[in-house]
Parts: sequence; C-alpha cells; structure tokens
Amino acid sequence: MGSARPFLIGHQWRRTETAAPVRNPFDGSTVAEVCQAGAAEAEEAVSAAVAAFHVMRRLPAHVRAAALQKIAGTLTARREELARTITAEAGKPISDARRETSRAIQTFTIAAEEAKRLPGEVIPLDLTPGTESYLGIVRRFPVGPVLGITPFNFPLNLVAHKVAPSLACGNPIVLKPAPQTPLTSLLLGEVVLEAGLPPGALSVVPCDNTVAERLVVDPRLKILSFTGSATVGWMLKAKCGKKRVLLELGGNAGVIVEPDADVEQAAQRCVTGGFAYAGQTCISVQRIHVHEAVYDRFVAALLGRVATVKAGDPTEEATVIGPLIDEAAACRVEEWIKEAVAQGAKLLAGGKRRGALVEATVLADVAPAMKVSCREVFGPVVTVSRYKRFEAAIEALNDSDFGLQAGVFTRDVDRIFNAYRDLDVGAVLANDVPTFRADHMPYGGVKDSGLGREGVRYAIEEMTEPKLLVLNLRESGTP
Repeated sequence: MGSARPFLIGHQWRRTETAAPVRNPFDGSTVAEVCQAGAAEAEEAVSAAVAAFHVMRRLPAHVRAAALQKIAGTLTARREELARTITAEAGKPISDARRETSRAIQTFTIAAEEAKRLPGEVIPLDLTPGTESYLGIVRRFPVGPVLGITPFNFPLNLVAHKVAPSLACGNPIVLKPAPQTPLTSLLLGEVVLEAGLPPGALSVVPCDNTVAERLVVDPRLKILSFTGSATVGWMLKAKCGKKRVLLELGGNAGVIVEPDADVEQAAQRCVTGGFAYAGQTCISVQRIHVHEAVYDRFVAALLGRVATVKAGDPTEEATVIGPLIDEAAACRVEEWIKEAVAQGAKLLAGGKRRGALVEATVLADVAPAMKVSCREVFGPVVTVSRYKRFEAAIEALNDSDFGLQAGVFTRDVDRIFNAYRDLDVGAVLANDVPTFRADHMPYGGVKDSGLGREGVRYAIEEMTEPKLLVLNLRESGTP
C-alpha cells in the first residue's frame, strides 16, 4: 500500500496499512487508492483539533482573514487540477467541475471577508430605575472543534462550506469526506497547509462508518455539520447528545409554472435544473407543476430541449449528463422509472440506462405516492403534472416530507408573495428553478431537508455562541 495516498492529521501526512480504491464512475477505472484512518488516527485528529482550538480562538481577525484569502489564491492557481480531480472521482462533467472550483474560491473569499466582521452589538441595560449605570456588550465566540461529514456530489464546494466558516470564526475542523470522493478533500488539505494556520486547524480523515460514528459521538467535537441523506443525517443526530448539529439533507424540489410565465424560459431553466450533473444535487428540479392553460406548450418546449442534452463522457466539454456515482445508483433510478410506468405514469422521454449512465427522463401522469414523486430520485428524472388552481399547486408542492427550495414562474407579484408565505421550504425562487444557490445566501430547509443554515455568514452564526458582558459604569463616588 506504499503508493496509496496519505491523509492529513494536523500538519502531518499519515499512511496506514488499510487503503480503499477511488473509482472513476464513467469507466470504472481506479483513479487512486487512499489510506484509511482507524480508531487510533481518529483519536489523534480529535486531539489535534482540541489543541488547535486553544490557539485558533485567540487568532486576530486579520490573521484568519489572510489565511482564508491565501487559500482562495492557491485554489485559483490550482483550479484546473482541482476540476480534473472532481471529474475523475465524481464523474462530474468538466464544465460543471470548473464551475464548482470557481464557487469554492468564492466561498473562501467570502469567508475571508466575514472573518473581519463577526457580529456583535451594544445593548443599553438602563430600562428600569436603578440600572442607569449598566451597559451590555454581546460578541460571538467560536464554539469549539467541528466535525464535518460531506457527500460525493460537490467534493470541493460543499467541503468549503464547512471548512471556510469554521476557520473564519476560529474553530478547527476534522473532515470526513465521502468515500467515493476523498481526493479533492486531500488536495484542499494541501492548500490549507500552506495558509499558515495552527497545526490541527484542519484534519482530513477518510474512514469507514464505524470510525466515523466514533467521531460523531466524541464530546470533544462540539459541532456536527453533516451533508448527505436524510436517513443518515437524522440517525446521526440521534446519537449526538448535547452536541450542536447542522444538517443539510435531501429534497425533491418542485416548480410551479403559471399561465402568465415566460414558458420558454421556464422550460429552459427546468432542463438545466433537472439534468445538470445527472440530477445529483439535493435541489435538482424533480416535480414540475404546470397550469393546464400552458401545459401542452410547456411540455413541448421541455421535450425539445431535453432532446439536445448531451450525455456521456464527463471529460468532454459539451457533456451535460455524466454518469451517476456508480452503477448501483443508476440501477436504482432505472427501477424507479420502470415502477412508475408500471403504476400508470407516462414516459415522455428517456428512461434507458447504459452502465452508470441514465438518459434524461421526463414522466407525466405521476401519482403523489410514486417514488419518483414522493422520494428524492437523485438522478436525471423530472415529472410534469397539470393543475387548475394556484392554491392546488402550492398544496401539491407541500405534499412532501422534504422542504428545501422551490421555484415559481409568474409575473404576478401577489402570487410570488403568496408562494413565499405558504410554501414549506427554506427558500422560494421567483422566476427561476430551485437549483439556484449563491454561496453567501442562507441555505437550508425544513421538515426532512435539514436543520440550521449554511451560507458563510449564516454558518458562522451556527458555529459561534453569543456571549454577554455586563458593565457597571457607575461613576466613582456615586451610591
């Protein structure tokens, strides 16, 4: 196992006798082997984070900001290397991988700015007689070492959304990357090492689920920040006891298309939102509800665009749909499509699988109880349904265990605000698909979609604790 990639604990690269392969989802080839941490190495990572916290909590803002800006600069210099690594281990089309790398650079740049302006306030405490001399000051302080567990689908930027705010506010972080995509996290570890932060500021610990669970329950790690499936996320939360828990989980994002919408634009955005990266994002468009007055026109526009979507080799610049993360995932999606058709859904496009590739698929006449409607497909599948009343479309979107983001296409400002009020989601997108995310916006959901918010400033708030200082400013000699 001498050729296996080492992992990072503190400032040291470590090797073990156990290694796991990283496979290319498109052709099945072995990209690399990565050493796996055991219980002893996990213990060292936690100890390094605890030691680092005593130093990092006292780092001045300009030091934290400069380190984060240096990370952003080095990511910029290594942009193409990172993008190629993402494509190799995640199967993400190279154009999308480059966009992800650019977003990660922005995430660290935003974190560098936020490190300079951690919020605080002055509170007058002289509201009742006898309190005239009292004043309060509130500042936010880092909570402590963070455990970050990340998924395969954004192996750089979703990692950045845990690492960047942690470092910005003075929390060290132990990162457990997805087993399918550890290489990008290890590259980020190289970059962070060059930033001049204290040893233990970041450890990258590829490991199996048994070791990961030891980290989850370790009381020295004060925060669990998990992005992944709802089943695993809520299970881990139940094991955490008093630990602070942030969960970014699944979705089955919905879209409403009203009769006054720009139908062509709505169709184009739904194709982008539903099929980019083979639908492997938690805010991928899945359920499209179209008013009956424009249903036929919308479906025709949608299918016309679906026919032009290129699927295949993710290293080719024009590819939109690459492979799913593995063939087992593709087989599951294929089974759900066949099951829906057997239950009465109409297949309008796609539906076929070749290895880990699944065609862009459009289903109509779906019932709410079908898996393609009520569960997260996490594949290149969208459903289209017609409705008569706007209120019925709102009810249909809310008829879900998930509530991450939703899109509403209409020119009617009243209906936009009605959707904003009534949809049970973390964000409503007006005249766009729910697949949109800016890296500084508050991002998260309700119901089974998660707990807490990401987006650099909002994650910093989750990772810090407000502390009050009460000052008695009584003048000398006064009673």
